[in-house]
Amino acid sequence: MPSRSKAKPSREKVRAHCRRLRKRGLRPIQIWVPDMRSPGFVAEAHRQSLTVDRSPYAKQDQDFIDAIGDWGRAAGSTE
Repeated sequence: MPSRSKAKPSREKVRAHCRRLRKRGLRPIQIWVPDMRSPGFVAEAHRQSLTVDRSPYAKQDQDFIDAIGDWGRAAGSTE
């Protein structure tokens, strides 16, 4: 029976993958974003949504959001 070659450790696979990407002109970046699963995030998002909803400008704000949401369609997009 032929002997199996040892599998490369994950670290080596990642390095090789990064090398290939760099050769293609890409570079890695790291982006930190809020954890939407955390209770603190959920509570703050809820607090902010209530603040916006209770604003005297809530209807105007929502009308604006609706208008820009339809912007692509108004310009002839098929979305």
